[in-house]
Amino acid sequence: MIKLPKLRTTFNKGVTLPSLLFIIFITLLSAIYPKLTENALNIIKGFIFVNLNWVYVWAVTIFVIFLVYLMFSKYGNIKLGKNDSKPEYSFFSWISMLFAAGMGIGLMYFSVAEPMQHYSNEIFSGSHYINRAKNAQLYTFFHWGIHAWAIYGIVGLSLSYFAYRYRLPLSLRSCFYPLLKNRINGKLGNAIDIFALCSTFFGITTTLGFGVVQINSGLQTLNIVSDNSFTNQILIVSILVTISIISAVAGVNKGVKLLSNINIISVIILLLFVLLLGPTVYLLGSFTEGIGNYINNFFNLTFSTHVYEEETLPWFYNWTILYWAWWISWSPYVGLFIAKISKGRTIKEFISAVLILPTLFNFIWMSVFGNSAIWFDLHNAKGALSRLADNPDALMFRFLEYLPFPAIVSFLVIAIIIIFFVTSADSGIFVMNSIATKNAKISPKWQTVLWGCLLAVLSLFLLNAGGLKALQSMTLITALPFSVIIILFMISLTKALTIDRNYYDRQFSVSTVSWSGEFWKERLKQIISFNDKNTVDDFIETKVKRAFIELQEEFNSNEMETKINEYENPKRVEIEIHYDIVNNFIYGVENKSRSVSEYLINENNLPDIDENKTFYPYAYFGDAREGYDVRLFTKNELISDVLKHYERFIEIITEQKNEMFISSNNNQKMK
Repeated sequence: MIKLPKLRTTFNKGVTLPSLLFIIFITLLSAIYPKLTENALNIIKGFIFVNLNWVYVWAVTIFVIFLVYLMFSKYGNIKLGKNDSKPEYSFFSWISMLFAAGMGIGLMYFSVAEPMQHYSNEIFSGSHYINRAKNAQLYTFFHWGIHAWAIYGIVGLSLSYFAYRYRLPLSLRSCFYPLLKNRINGKLGNAIDIFALCSTFFGITTTLGFGVVQINSGLQTLNIVSDNSFTNQILIVSILVTISIISAVAGVNKGVKLLSNINIISVIILLLFVLLLGPTVYLLGSFTEGIGNYINNFFNLTFSTHVYEEETLPWFYNWTILYWAWWISWSPYVGLFIAKISKGRTIKEFISAVLILPTLFNFIWMSVFGNSAIWFDLHNAKGALSRLADNPDALMFRFLEYLPFPAIVSFLVIAIIIIFFVTSADSGIFVMNSIATKNAKISPKWQTVLWGCLLAVLSLFLLNAGGLKALQSMTLITALPFSVIIILFMISLTKALTIDRNYYDRQFSVSTVSWSGEFWKERLKQIISFNDKNTVDDFIETKVKRAFIELQEEFNSNEMETKINEYENPKRVEIEIHYDIVNNFIYGVENKSRSVSEYLINENNLPDIDENKTFYPYAYFGDAREGYDVRLFTKNELISDVLKHYERFIEIITEQKNEMFISSNNNQKMK
């Protein structure tokens, strides 16, 4: 008998198996009975959109208000990670990746189609063409602006905060920790992750399916392929998913980051081409006026339910409500990916970047392409583009025929769609594997390949059977319960931020006193002196270490497990008191340096400084609070300083609300 090697996996069975069964079941149902499934799901979707559309309106409005509040609140400077953590990616790479994951193919698919559809819609046909053009831009801005990114922002911020600040797994279940505590590790937590995994898979599958159709249409326009056949779609999907798998296997730092950077540069080149060679003056003027129109109508658009305008209700359901549902259904995937790349950012930086920069770029993009198409339709095409409004697959390429070098630009558009396809797929594969493994740091490569192949096979299966629309309806239906989940995220995040702020703002007990003036002469000499590295090393080795040794002896005599840790380069010593249930208490002193300004070096009324660096003993703590310089402390004052921090520590661990910060059990699970 040949003994086969055991296949190594990091899949969490409680999440992966139920998710795969549900995904395959819904896909087969949509493929085998496409019309029946589509009709049944459309009835459910229609009921939700008609009777519960106010839920979406209020939910999205609350998301926007909440994020704006956080950005300007006292919580804005809290970091998504430890207080001393730094961003992993440059600002450009970070913005490129979140932009590519957040909008992707949709920007190419709807940049011409949506403004043209609003412009030519029968509901607005009675208006003058100028008003129709303004409304087309206004509603496109509304659907692709701050509201869409607020949905992504809430999910991404919650995930980032709990993953990097609390060191919990990068998983939707972690966002419920303040509400559910350790129950997030049980069946309830699995159910949340199953929902996220299925929602992510369905959203990516439908979007990629429509992307394949648009790529095929573009190739057909350029006479590269003869028709929109299923054989061509198989070839396109096979090539692109293979590239996506390679990129996903390479990881975020290589594949996803590289493709996102290439994509944003390509998009900017295409944008400038249309802006400069299209109706430039008209575009600049209409963009400026469009921004003002959006700002003036912001609150009216935000709260509008069209309840007094019954003739516009079908349009409202099929556009605004559908968009809110679509963005919400995509938010687990986009939020997880944004969180993955946002470690080290402050809350203020995260919100301002996620809300403002992609929104501004979307406005510019939609103005340039949408307004150019409307202008060409009025002046050159004589209504030809309006008549193609219901054929978004081909509309972009027909629009390019009114610009110079249409064939070359069409190739560039197809290349951008392909890269968007790949970046959406590879980041989607990465996110799905992260959910299925509860954010395992290193997973076997075959798992990445599995998700990619599953995406390809099921997308083609649905394309061939005509089941994509049924799956899209299923995705939109899931948005209703997930909008409630996001509101719970907000409640959980608010509770955590309040505790976080109180924890780090906690002052010393009133029983602590500052040092006296007994050693004022020695202290004056220390204040005006600049220490070199050896002097500070000696201070730590003698005064600090001796203080810690005396403390250790006293703690040990009281049957408390205490140890002293020593490290070199840089020199540091710390005293650690061990606990089983809560985090260990740590107080340490490290040799740090800081630069001395040139004008101070040249100051005659100070002792000479040999170099532009001075060294000092810096106190630090186990919970990453900000430390301070202790060079003016005597040995007994160092002992007193340790004790007052220890007194603060004892006060905090006695309060149950601080459990999420102090539980060593939780922190071990986080690692």
